[in-house]
Amino acid sequence: MDNSLPPADELVLVDRELAQLEARRTQLLARRAWLVQVLYRPARAATPRWPVTPAAPVADSTPRSAQNVLLTLGGTLLTIAAVAFTLVSWGSMGIGGRAAVLCAVTGAALSAPVVLLRRGLVSTGESVAVLGLVLTVLDAYALHRVALSDTDGLGYAAVASAVLAGAWAAYGSALPRLRVPLPAGVVAAQLPLPLGVLAAGGGATAFAWAALVTAAADGAVILWTRPLPVRITAGAGAALLGGWALLTGGWLSFSSPWSGAPLLLAGAAVCLYAAWRTPGWAVAASVVAGLAVVAAVGGLLRSAVPGDWAVPAYVLCGLAMASVWRAGAGARLPRGVRTGLTGAGATTVALGLLWALPPVAGGALGPLARTTEIWSGEHTGPALVAYPATAALVLAVVAAALASVPRLWARCGALTLVWALLTALPVAPGLPYAATLALQLLTTAAALWIAVRPASLTRGLPRPGATPTASPEARTTTDRTTDPTNRPATAATGPSGASATGPAEPPASGPSAPGPTDRTAAEPAGTPVADPAAPSASGPAGRPTPGPVGTPVAGPAASPASGPSAPGPAGRPASGPAGQSASGPAGQSAGGSVPPPPSAPPRVPGAGFGASGTGWMPPRPRPQASAAEPGTVLGWVAYAGGLVSAAGAVALALDVRGATFLVLGAVLGLLTGVAVLGTGARRAVSACGAVLAAAGLVFAGAAAAGLEAHWTGLALLLVPAATAAVGATARPVALPVEITGAAVGLSALGLAASRPAFLALVLALGGVIAAATAVRPERRRFASWTAAGLFLLAAWVRLGAWGVTTPEAYTLPVTVPALVVGFLRRRRDPEASSWTAYGPGLAVTLLPSLGAAWTDPEWVRPLVLGVAALVVTLLGARFRLQALLLLGGTVLALDGLHELAPYVVQVVGALPRWLPPALAGLLLLAVGATYEQRLRDARRLRERLARMR
Repeated sequence: MDNSLPPADELVLVDRELAQLEARRTQLLARRAWLVQVLYRPARAATPRWPVTPAAPVADSTPRSAQNVLLTLGGTLLTIAAVAFTLVSWGSMGIGGRAAVLCAVTGAALSAPVVLLRRGLVSTGESVAVLGLVLTVLDAYALHRVALSDTDGLGYAAVASAVLAGAWAAYGSALPRLRVPLPAGVVAAQLPLPLGVLAAGGGATAFAWAALVTAAADGAVILWTRPLPVRITAGAGAALLGGWALLTGGWLSFSSPWSGAPLLLAGAAVCLYAAWRTPGWAVAASVVAGLAVVAAVGGLLRSAVPGDWAVPAYVLCGLAMASVWRAGAGARLPRGVRTGLTGAGATTVALGLLWALPPVAGGALGPLARTTEIWSGEHTGPALVAYPATAALVLAVVAAALASVPRLWARCGALTLVWALLTALPVAPGLPYAATLALQLLTTAAALWIAVRPASLTRGLPRPGATPTASPEARTTTDRTTDPTNRPATAATGPSGASATGPAEPPASGPSAPGPTDRTAAEPAGTPVADPAAPSASGPAGRPTPGPVGTPVAGPAASPASGPSAPGPAGRPASGPAGQSASGPAGQSAGGSVPPPPSAPPRVPGAGFGASGTGWMPPRPRPQASAAEPGTVLGWVAYAGGLVSAAGAVALALDVRGATFLVLGAVLGLLTGVAVLGTGARRAVSACGAVLAAAGLVFAGAAAAGLEAHWTGLALLLVPAATAAVGATARPVALPVEITGAAVGLSALGLAASRPAFLALVLALGGVIAAATAVRPERRRFASWTAAGLFLLAAWVRLGAWGVTTPEAYTLPVTVPALVVGFLRRRRDPEASSWTAYGPGLAVTLLPSLGAAWTDPEWVRPLVLGVAALVVTLLGARFRLQALLLLGGTVLALDGLHELAPYVVQVVGALPRWLPPALAGLLLLAVGATYEQRLRDARRLRERLARMR
């Protein structure tokens, strides 16, 4: 059934409602202006007609701060005078005069604040009250000196502090506007019990109990009093005395566990109660409580077990404390308390693991610190002697506890601790060499297997992107939220029980009534809000009541709208208490003109229109960081442990020749297996490690055969040759494998450097390997240049070994291929520069030959060089090649200058001395006369050279 109005009628209705909205808006603006005028009246009714005088400079301090400084100084001076009077001038007066003066001054100082507070002089009254409190202390001191001098000083101080604390508390309660008396009473209350214990001759335990009881009293003051200065003072006292008590209990747990345990447990109870009552400090207080319980119980267990079992006892206590997070009883504790107790237990366990780490470090790094010769058959002594074997037990227990937690961080920790346990086992019990080596290899094999197949350790772990299991309290909150009996009413229903859940789109017609929740977020600040007791804007049977559109809906924000709510202004849905739109019967709008869409998400309470999460706009998905797969993380953890164990096994195997070959072969096989079965970066790293293991086997074989260093370098070339062959088939790991093989080849060059002939051979064989690699298309560019460089170096080394000193023998093998390559490039790319194509090849030969010609006394080399330079120059001029013309011309000129230099010297020596200056002058005159022509010639020459390639 279509209930929409005809367009003409709907247009009339819309115009009428817009007119009503404008009228209502004008009314509300006038009301707002009047309210602003009432609330914020201007200081002057009219602007003064005379010129405004410049403002006075801002004072450095306010009158209130200056007053406080003066009052503080006055009170301090009076206090000093009173102390001086009591201590110095006391003996010049009789007993009656003394009592009269003290009583009169103290009474006046304590009663004066009453009058001052009535007159509004709060700061003055505060200063006088502080003076009165100081006088009460002096009264107590004077009473002890005069009337009670025979009493014990500590006992009298305890009683006097208790009396003063009560008196100051009563005085501060009677005058609550004074801020000092109540905190001063709290400070005085810290002394009675500790001073009383000291007066009674109590020891450290009794004093700690007194401090703990006082700290508990301070905690009660914090929880049950309201003034902030009192609570701060009590908190400082509780922290100081409670900390002293707990530290004393911790010290007693080592020296006298049965005396320290009750003290620690009592302190833990106080801290737990404080954590329960103060959520803001729950975590810190629970951590202190948990550590106190662990110290108490651990101290008792430590006294009952041997010394080597003390740390395991504390670790067990820490694990029990940390299990509160998962225990059934712990689910009823507040989250802050559980977090603190778990943190205390985790701290204890971490300290125990630190105690158990030295055997792990000794097992992992001990073989690297070699003190014996390689293959000597002697074994390095253990770095740790007589370390408790229970360190392995600590590692095992903590690893088992972590393995039971279905979290990735716990599995990683358990895996690390299992590796640490296997690494520490040879150190703590002191296993023999063979067993230690076998255990190292087994640890390496197990770790590398887990790195390849970590699926067995990921069972029970949540996958990335899966919804984590809610905590008990979160589940309880969810149950309360989803319970129909606890869910607040968010939709207004009409008399027929129709839902008032409105559409996501605004109704096309009908008056609208925004709910209280929407007014808070959608309307501008300063808009008047209707009284909660105002009548509803809708009439019976869901019909809109005529009147000004936009009148606020009645009813408080927490209650549903009674009856069908009238729609709000155009562009806003009528909202109920939860910010949802109200609708009439059958899910239609109150105006009955436009049907709602099939579904509409509810608006978030308190959110503005157009905000993310409202009914007007779908919520934007928030970008989340991609979480790593559990198998990947566990694989890397296991892989790191496997590499460390492999390095330790290799270092340990160097003691015995047979063990070296056995371990290197096993490591080679294991790393090759990981390179074949693994994925990602672990595969490449394993392949490189396998290459190094193979190089170690070759080196060990050469050493076992007694080969010299140069022969060993020649044998190491087998490794880069093998990597070049493997790189042709193992595409994913080809590049890292070949780079590692090249590094092994460099070490072969270092070993063969002592023999030039062998070095030339090694370089030549390396060039052969590089040339074979250049057959592959993806390696052709780099490998071909590498092969050419190695062949050239081999030739040079061989020439050097033969004693050849002629530079052309070294340069011509470079020049000829370089010129051929340049010619081919110019043939393929005629636009290529001659400097790029021919410059390097010509320079390699011409420049060294020129240097040799200048030092050569014979005439053959300069003549051959001059002829060659002339040919190069002519070719450059013929084919217009800049590099050939300049290089050839420069070398030809310098070579000719070298040949003519002796004759020039002779001619110059035979000429008169006045002739050179005269010739120079004539030259300058000639150049000056033809200066412009020379400039034109120089520009023309530069242009011609620039046009050359």
